[in-house]
Amino acid sequence: MTHKTILNDTHRALGAKMVDFGGWDMPIHYGSQIEEHHAVRRDAGMFDVSHMTVVDLHGARCREFLRHLLANNIDKLKVTGKALYSCMLNEQGCVIDDLIVYFLGEDFFRVVVNASTRDKDLAWINRQAAAFSVQVKERPEFAMIAVQGPHARDKVLGLLSPATRENAAKIGKFVAAQGDGLFIARTGYTGEDGFEIIVPEAQAVDLWNRLRDAGVAPAGLGARDTLRLEAGMNLYGQDMDETVTPWEANLGWTVSLDAGRDFIGRAALEAQKAKGVPREMIGLVMDDKGVLRHGQRVVTPGGDGEILSGSFSPTLACAIAFARVPSGERDGLQVDIRGRLVPVRAVKYPFVRDGRSQLDA
Repeated sequence: MTHKTILNDTHRALGAKMVDFGGWDMPIHYGSQIEEHHAVRRDAGMFDVSHMTVVDLHGARCREFLRHLLANNIDKLKVTGKALYSCMLNEQGCVIDDLIVYFLGEDFFRVVVNASTRDKDLAWINRQAAAFSVQVKERPEFAMIAVQGPHARDKVLGLLSPATRENAAKIGKFVAAQGDGLFIARTGYTGEDGFEIIVPEAQAVDLWNRLRDAGVAPAGLGARDTLRLEAGMNLYGQDMDETVTPWEANLGWTVSLDAGRDFIGRAALEAQKAKGVPREMIGLVMDDKGVLRHGQRVVTPGGDGEILSGSFSPTLACAIAFARVPSGERDGLQVDIRGRLVPVRAVKYPFVRDGRSQLDA
């Protein structure tokens, strides 16, 4: 069964090309993926991300539970509204999902997980929460709209009541505010500033239309993918999954090996780190014509790797990719494109920051 967000009819009325994405009928673009990409980089665009799963955690032992569940340390969250990005691991230290968790009270945390992993995530979280007497409540009555770009925040703030506007204007990155019935988080998946807004479904269409009237361009999943790749952000199921550890997905920065906290997967991560991580994720740029695609073979002096996420970069006007290769391999790299070995160069990512190329930074 294909799921539809509350904005499905709105997308179709705008002429969106719809595709199946993780069991959801979602817009890939509204006519031009490239134009939507540039709208976000240069002004403001919005994405329907209502397929994401909002989960609220309640209980006196919520913080203790999240110390156990997450590889990053929830104790970094001390101020109400603050958010944390983390991986949720299995006992082998591999990634079940990546998520954002918000601190709303010592007995109340909000988690947002990926759409394609909803069922397994909920099963895993419920299984682990039982020992801590934590209530796990999915919130399907919410929609979510991400508004991203250099002018995104101003355009959202202009639609809010004076009190909510004042509150939302003050929040820093990775912090959420509430007001006007909205949960407004200064987070995103594009490398641009902006808000991700959790809104009751009954208000979602009106909010979308008011954002359009304010000059925010509708953008589909196609642009969202090229934007997040340029910004150096992983996609679950493509750049990491349950066969990959955070060390192998360039997500070591999300792992807190702090003393006295035995989170799920910690022993496996420590063992792999001590032994030596066999493979790593790097950024690639191809200066020749062509496009780097998922699954292409990467030839290195130390053995083969593969392209994970790859695309033409609209901002850089060249092909970029993430690749997983044997650790330490940076020189003499080639990609097998239909039997032809094409040279590529390893680069640090993000490829783009604040709308500007980082290739020569």
